[in-house]
Amino acid sequence: MKIRKATQRDAPHIATVHVDSWRTTYKGILPCEFLKKLSYEQRTKLWESNVTEENVYVVENEDEEIVGFATGGKKKTENYDQFHGELYAIYILEEYQGKGIGKMLMQPVIKELEQFGINSIIVLVLEDNPSKYFYEALGAREIDSLEITIAGVELNELVYGWDDLSEF
Repeated sequence: MKIRKATQRDAPHIATVHVDSWRTTYKGILPCEFLKKLSYEQRTKLWESNVTEENVYVVENEDEEIVGFATGGKKKTENYDQFHGELYAIYILEEYQGKGIGKMLMQPVIKELEQFGINSIIVLVLEDNPSKYFYEALGAREIDSLEITIAGVELNELVYGWDDLSEF
């Protein structure tokens, strides 16, 4: 597995991972119709913008195919003033999950944040998303629970935080 900073040409591949991961991760959590309507084209446009504006890292398999990505930066979520950074997204194709790739993907995001003097981060994750256990295993602590609505479904979103990235 190879991790590197994303470029513009990676946008369609990141979009594929994003859509496919949503479809597997949120199956049974979000309506099937909503998941079916997710668009690779729309996500590609989003990631064309994101790779120029954010710190985005991708992981490639041995065939140089992008199988996951992570992005983070200064905290965008309101509140939680004791935290200065945020893990915006981390998605890995289902068949590559559980192999340590998530932790590997977080490393360059954290290193980049530390270069900007950011030593604490949050991440928001749906309570029904089994990935919450990934964050807990990496030492994040639950700091809040929010009610949100996605595709007409009311869900709980958990806010996890790491107080000190040097312990990561």
